[in-house]
Amino acid sequence: MTHSLPLRLPATRAAFQRALRAWYRTHHRRLPWRATPSLYRTVVSEFMLQQTRVKTVLPYFERWQRELPDFPALAAAPGVQVLKLWEGLGYYARARRLHRLARAIAALSAPPRTPEAWRALPGVGPYTAAAITSLAFGSPAACVDGNVVRVLARLTADGTVFRDSASAVRHFQPLASTLLDRRDPGTHNQALMELGAMVCTPRHPNCPACPVRRFCAAADRGEPGDYPRVARREPERREVLRAWCAHRGRLLLHRAAAGARRLADLYELPQPSDLGLADAAVRAGPLLLRKRRSIAHLQMAESIHSLPPATGQQRGFARRTGLHWVPLARLDQITLSGPHRRWIEEILRLRAP
Repeated sequence: MTHSLPLRLPATRAAFQRALRAWYRTHHRRLPWRATPSLYRTVVSEFMLQQTRVKTVLPYFERWQRELPDFPALAAAPGVQVLKLWEGLGYYARARRLHRLARAIAALSAPPRTPEAWRALPGVGPYTAAAITSLAFGSPAACVDGNVVRVLARLTADGTVFRDSASAVRHFQPLASTLLDRRDPGTHNQALMELGAMVCTPRHPNCPACPVRRFCAAADRGEPGDYPRVARREPERREVLRAWCAHRGRLLLHRAAAGARRLADLYELPQPSDLGLADAAVRAGPLLLRKRRSIAHLQMAESIHSLPPATGQQRGFARRTGLHWVPLARLDQITLSGPHRRWIEEILRLRAP
């Protein structure tokens, strides 16, 4: 059995850094933003990777780089193009923040180089500022995300029960800063995050393959899966009704207002309230699809019912705020939320002659 070593001792810390760096150089994933790094590619990848898996991000990143290859191109792009390129990645506020950030950077004589200066820019929080500046400029700033929290909680067998992920990040930030290899902070940060993503995974961590197992108190105890301890939030369940109303080659959709918190300017199938109808009026129509999805702690069951286009309310639909009759032939030209595009395509296939 190995025995965990006190990480705060300088000699142990140096040995930890060497072992982590050697593992990363051999085993890290070959990702496009690593293969040809630049400040812009680092920024785009960091925004895309927030709450999103690498394999999901890869095709979006490549398409984004073809269409918007640098800060000036992104700054000059219309918002509709930015949202269209982001379509399907979810958490669309990230795209709008990235767009605002590009415009702010394009207005500067040179991009800032410190975490503090980056945090003054729109849409940049502590983690993003540390990631960007350590990778692009070698700034000695430690990155702490969910992967790093998991690694550090297991290394120390820290039994603290955290209220949420944000409190866990704040708790482990000082330790991450202590462990940071200041000679090469970018590589160190990437290595620690990669370790959490590839080896020290949430379920079934691969301890035999871990390059820093000899420093790990949780592995010593044979209980790495017990850490970190974050209080579970009870899921909120919600039933959502949606209407399918197609008429003469057009589909009735609702477009969220530009100032909406989550889905600004995105199209979705309308809810009864969007149409000025009672739930019962929509529920009375034939059920086309029933889908379940989760957004953070929210678990949604969405039912899509067919609404006859010849109802008495049809003429008034176009006058209601946010409602649009969109030609089916133009669906590829608008920005739909990812689930709704999949549902619409599925219904069109089912209804095809």
